[in-house]
Amino acid sequence: MYHYQSCGLNNIYLINGYQEIETPYGKAVSIDDVEGLDKAIAHSLITYKPRLTGSEFRFLRKYLGLSQSKLACLLGNNEQAIALWEKRSNIPKWASNILRKLICEHLGDNKTLMEIIDQFNNMDKIEYDDSMRFEDLNHEWKIAA
Repeated sequence: MYHYQSCGLNNIYLINGYQEIETPYGKAVSIDDVEGLDKAIAHSLITYKPRLTGSEFRFLRKYLGLSQSKLACLLGNNEQAIALWEKRSNIPKWASNILRKLICEHLGDNKTLMEIIDQFNNMDKIEYDDSMRFEDLNHEWKIAA
């Protein structure tokens, strides 16, 4: 199992879909379909995480290709607020819900904002394991059972 930290998250583990390779500088890891893996991580975060941490919020922002400044503009806030949310993990629910909706649209999921809010509210009832394990099943990344 590979601890995938280069995405900026400390709780992501890969069961397969990677190869360890030797380089002149030592061992390295090559991941099959990094874009697909990032998509699976983004989907899992908005689907299973009741509360986003600052690093998860940052991952999702970067996944959308947004700077702190651009996201702040979209949310009607300032860049400093986004930086503080990402640093202190104190993200307002409204900001988390809007980011979740943006990710849904990016992934092609046509959920309405109200459906996302309802899903988010029901997540508090689900027990969640903080570590996330992913596996490549037939060239498609999925969260492992």
